[in-house]
Amino acid sequence: MRIALGSDHAGFRLKDEIAGILREMGHEAIDLGTDSDESVDYPDFAVKVSESILAGEADLGILVCGTGLGMAMAANKVPGIRAAAVSDTFSARAAREHNDANVLCIGARVVGSGLARDIVTSFLGASFQGGRHLRRVEKMKEIEKKYGGAR
Repeated sequence: MRIALGSDHAGFRLKDEIAGILREMGHEAIDLGTDSDESVDYPDFAVKVSESILAGEADLGILVCGTGLGMAMAANKVPGIRAAAVSDTFSARAAREHNDANVLCIGARVVGSGLARDIVTSFLGASFQGGRHLRRVEKMKEIEKKYGGAR
């Protein structure tokens, strides 16, 4: 699988660790920055990762900032993106299985390396279950069309 990665200055070290984890798992890690702890604006990287998914350059995305919250909020402004800020394995799995999330957001100041590995593994190991969940995802798409123009 091709996974687009992005972070701000608070998340770049954990993003680099996650890139290594992805390669260990046999995935292609597409690093879209940042590459230092010099201050940057997280929405810029949320958009880069989101656009790479929508363009078909990546299958899924992972964003890392201090809490994961800002990245999720910014990514969710992009029609067609369903980003979930996650700090546990159950939510990571449910985000994929129930909500068809295509972007995982992690907080580097909330989650350590070991838990990040487990969260990423849970997220990537799950897939959308459809069924009763499809109806709800379709309703989210209708909300996008009404308020923001889904792609």
